[in-house]
Amino acid sequence: MNDIHETFRRQGLVRPRDGRVLAGVCAGLGRRFGIDPWPARLLFVLLLMVIPGSQLLLYPVLWILMPRDTGYTGVSSPGTSAPTG
Repeated sequence: MNDIHETFRRQGLVRPRDGRVLAGVCAGLGRRFGIDPWPARLLFVLLLMVIPGSQLLLYPVLWILMPRDTGYTGVSSPGTSAPTG
């Protein structure tokens, strides 16, 4: 499973911490293809309407396969300092 996560991470397919509604799958897909999360969600729903029943399988599979974004979000936790430079 770690190999799959690393492959997705190298390709830029990660679930971001910001901009997510449920699991961040659509936000991650939007970020990967250079569009905002809401148009990505709309395209995802429209695509799933074309292929009936696929939403029951595709979203959970992507949720499992796409790793969480571990990058710096620009927000520091209380008691820690944000990196400079």
